[in-house]
Amino acid sequence: MASPPTARAPQGRPASSAAPPPEAVAPLMRGIAVLLALTDARAPLALSEVERATGLARATVDRIAATLARMGYVRLDGRRVALAPRLMELGNAYLGAARLSGPLGAHADRLAEELDESVSLAVRDGDGIRFVHQATRRRAMSLSFRIGDLLPAERTAPGPLFAAGWSAADWARWRVRRVADPAGSAFTALPPPETAVREEEFVRRVELAVEEGYALDDQLIEPGLVALAVPVYEADGTLACVASVVSHTSRHSAASLRKAMLPRLRATVREMEGELERESRTAQAPARPESPRPVALAAWTGVPKQELGREFVESLARGLTVLGAFGAERPEPTLAAVADATGLARATVRRALITLEHLGYVTAHDRRFRLTPRVLGLGIPLLSRTSLPEIARPHLVELATGLHDSASLAVLAGTEIQYTARIATSRVMSVDIAPGTRFPAYATAMGRVLLAGLPADERADQLLRARPRMFTPHTVTDRTLLAELLDEAAREGCALVDSELEDGLRSVAVPVRDHAGAVVAAVNVAMHSARRTVEQCRNEVLPALRKTAARIEADLHIAGRFARIRTT
Repeated sequence: MASPPTARAPQGRPASSAAPPPEAVAPLMRGIAVLLALTDARAPLALSEVERATGLARATVDRIAATLARMGYVRLDGRRVALAPRLMELGNAYLGAARLSGPLGAHADRLAEELDESVSLAVRDGDGIRFVHQATRRRAMSLSFRIGDLLPAERTAPGPLFAAGWSAADWARWRVRRVADPAGSAFTALPPPETAVREEEFVRRVELAVEEGYALDDQLIEPGLVALAVPVYEADGTLACVASVVSHTSRHSAASLRKAMLPRLRATVREMEGELERESRTAQAPARPESPRPVALAAWTGVPKQELGREFVESLARGLTVLGAFGAERPEPTLAAVADATGLARATVRRALITLEHLGYVTAHDRRFRLTPRVLGLGIPLLSRTSLPEIARPHLVELATGLHDSASLAVLAGTEIQYTARIATSRVMSVDIAPGTRFPAYATAMGRVLLAGLPADERADQLLRARPRMFTPHTVTDRTLLAELLDEAAREGCALVDSELEDGLRSVAVPVRDHAGAVVAAVNVAMHSARRTVEQCRNEVLPALRKTAARIEADLHIAGRFARIRTT
C-alpha cells in the first residue's frame, strides 16, 4: 500500500521532511490537508478543486468531506464544500489552553479604544508569528489581519522580539525557508514584499530589540503600515506573547508612533503581565480533578456505526476529537486525561497524538501534551472574521425550505429593526423585503423580541422615543399596551404580530442570544395571513423557529468565544 501524502503545512510553514512514524493515522493527516486547503482558499471549493489542491483521490476527498460535514466542521452544498463555524472549536482549544487572548484581550481592547489605533497580540510559531487577538479600529484604512494569520518574523514588529530567543537551529531553519521561498509566497496573509528583507537588516533589528526592549515595523509588511511592539512576559520570565500597536503613515511615522505610543503600550503590558502573574498563582493552586467527559466533540462516539454511515472516517473523527480535548481546563493534559475526556481508548489517543506531534500541532514534555499555535491555521483565519448574518444564513435556508415561508434575521438599530439576512420563499405571493430594510421596532415581531431583550430602563426609553403611528387599523400604538406586549414577549421568548405593519402580513419571531445571554438579534418567519392561522403559527412555526435560533446560537457561541463577531 502506498504511504499517505503528508499534509502540507499551513500558511508558510514547511511540511515535516521526516517520513510519518509507523503509528501515524493516515486519514487524520489527509483530513487536515483538506481543512488547510479550504482555509487557504478563503472561499468555498468544489470537491474537484479540493482534490487538485491536496493531491488526494476523489473518493478519499468525498469521504473526508462527508465526515467533516457529519462533525459540523464543513457544510456541503451540492458538490461544493465550505468551512463551518463549529470548526473554530479546534482553534478555541488552543486559545483556551494558552490563556492569553481571554485574560489579555480586554487590556488590548481598552488600549485600542484609548489610542484609536489597532492593537494586536501575537505568539511565536516557528520562525513566524501568529495573531491570537485583534482589536481593530473600523475606518477606511484599518488593519486587515485576522486571528490565526501567519506572518514571517522578518517582516513584522513582533518578529525581532521573538527571534531574540531563537537557537542556532532556529536561525538555520529560518535561512532554509528563505532560500526555498525567497518571495515568502507561502505566507498567504501578506502581499509579496517590494524588496526582500536582507538577513543583516533583520539581525540588526533583533539586536536593537534586545537593547531597547521594543521593536518597530516601518512599512515592511506593506507600504503605509507601521507598527510598534513590546514583549509580554510570564511570571517566570518566559516570553508569553507580544503586544503591538499598528497604524498608518497618514497618522504616524514609525518614529512618531514610538514617541506617542510607547509609554502607554508599556503601561498596558505591565497590566497584562500582572494578569499573567495572577493566572500563574491560580494555576499553582491545588488542581481540581480533571473532568472525565466534558468534550462535546466526542458525542459522535456513542452513535452506532450504522447511523454514521459507510462514508464516515472514524479515525479522522477520533484524531480531531483528541485535538479538541485541550482547553482552559486541560491546557497540558496527560494521555490518560485526553482518553478520559474523549471516551476514546488510550491506544487510539496515543496514535492520534503521535500524528499531531509529527504534523506540528502538539508538543510533548514530561508525559504531558500541549497544543501549538499551528492549530490556529485550521480555519481560524477565515472564520474569525465571519458575521452573524453569515452564521445564520444556512440555518435560515433550512428553516425557509422546511416551512415554505420567508425567514429573516434582524438587529435593533435605534428605534427600528434592520434586516441583515433574508431567505425568501418562491411562492407567487410572498413577503418581499431586502437586507438593509428598516421598519419601526414596535410594529414588528422581531422588533418586539429585540425590545423585550433590553433592560427595563432602556426598553421604556425606546417606547418614549418611538412615536408610534398607525400603519393599519390593527397597529398597536398605545405605549401602555405596547409595554405589556413587550413584557409578554420577554416572558414567553417570542412575539407574534398580525397585520400591524401591513394588512395580511403575519410574523412570528424569537430572539438570538450571545454567549452571555444578551439578545443580539431576532429570527422570524413571515407569511400572508391566509397561509396559516395564529394557532398554526404557534404550533407549527414557533417550534421550528426556536430550533433554528438554538442552532444559530450554538455556532455564534463557538465563533464568538475569542473573536468579535459583527452583527451586521
